[in-house]
Amino acid sequence: MDRLSVIGVVLALIALVGGSVLKGAGISGLWNPAAFVIVIVGTIASILLQTPMATFKRALKIVRWVFQPPAQDTTSVIGKIVEWSTTARKQGLLGLEAEVQSLEDPFLRKGLQMVVDGVEPESIRQMLEIELHGQSDRDLSAAKVFEGMGIYAPTLGIIGAVLGLMAVMKNLADPSKLGPGIAAAFTATIYGIGAANLMLLPMASKLKGLVNHQTQEREMIVEGLIAIAQGENPRNIEARLNGFIH
Repeated sequence: MDRLSVIGVVLALIALVGGSVLKGAGISGLWNPAAFVIVIVGTIASILLQTPMATFKRALKIVRWVFQPPAQDTTSVIGKIVEWSTTARKQGLLGLEAEVQSLEDPFLRKGLQMVVDGVEPESIRQMLEIELHGQSDRDLSAAKVFEGMGIYAPTLGIIGAVLGLMAVMKNLADPSKLGPGIAAAFTATIYGIGAANLMLLPMASKLKGLVNHQTQEREMIVEGLIAIAQGENPRNIEARLNGFIH
């Protein structure tokens, strides 16, 4: 569990609800069904129109990374690669065959299997980089789904405010309806700007950062596996891979 994300969500709610209470609007002032429909439903409609189905499904799958990021222990991976390089120098590449089946990461398992099979280092690089960049592009596109929602939400909030003010203008003859009507109109703006800046855009940025970090780790794996295939010294491999950390 990512504690910073949880703390961020809690503080965002405190800022919004607490600010409403301190300003005298109260908690009830934050709820308006019409504003919810215009902003939230409208934002979802916009992003569905923009996004291919496969990308949208991937976005729904990786959104949990905001609170439960994928396990990324770069130091442990470097240790494994150095250990494999030592085994390969002592027993040959076939000595790594037992390690392949024990790996849970499909990318790492596929790469090590190619090393064991004696595939040329350049071919290993080409095949793994194609998979790496393909997955990275798919995940970045999924993260941008939330970025797109963060762009649309404020505009739809303005639309909701304008529609609310239009309704107020129809009731100018009844002063008792003007205050609540204007307040309800601006609730839509709060929904749009609040959702974008307190949730959607930060989520998109966090997901893109996680994807970039995962890509960097896989680039490190590619370099390590190729070094094993080329029979490099384990100490040299460790020194090179540690550069990815620093």
